[in-house]
Amino acid sequence: MKYGYMRPFSEEEINKLQHQELLNIEQIHLFQEESSSSKERVELNKLLTIIKSGDELYVYNLYVLANSTRNLLDLLHTLKNQNVLVHFLANQIDTSDSSSFSFLYILEELAQFQSEVISEKTKIGLFEAQKKGNNAGRPKKSMLSINKAIEMFHSKKFSLEEIKDETGISKSTLYRNLEN
Repeated sequence: MKYGYMRPFSEEEINKLQHQELLNIEQIHLFQEESSSSKERVELNKLLTIIKSGDELYVYNLYVLANSTRNLLDLLHTLKNQNVLVHFLANQIDTSDSSSFSFLYILEELAQFQSEVISEKTKIGLFEAQKKGNNAGRPKKSMLSINKAIEMFHSKKFSLEEIKDETGISKSTLYRNLEN
């Protein structure tokens, strides 16, 4: 039996790509998570209870199946012990014994996997923060302070240091706003 497993990404185009790649496999039964959270793996848990020896599992890439190297190794050991062949489509890797990869290739894939994990977790964190109303980066200077600084600058009665002390607007911010 052929099974496919999907987990949502923060980027919609990758979601479409992984769905399309899995649908290209004939007679596949898809298990698709509703949440991208690594803690809520309802469909993966269902899949792990029904998958059996001789079955094949198709996954778009390493990050879909696991969210850390340790988690990936644990899942792969479990599936290998059940005699399940796992295919990672985007990485062109499978867990068959006939596959032979150089040590360097495996290290490159693991490094890429770790990078994807960090990137995806960062995107999820930024998205969650935005939903709560927290924006990344420096807070914007108020237009009231900027306008006051511009007014002080044009009066030619104040030095840049005095303008900064009075308004909190730096020289570079002042000049950038003067250009606009």
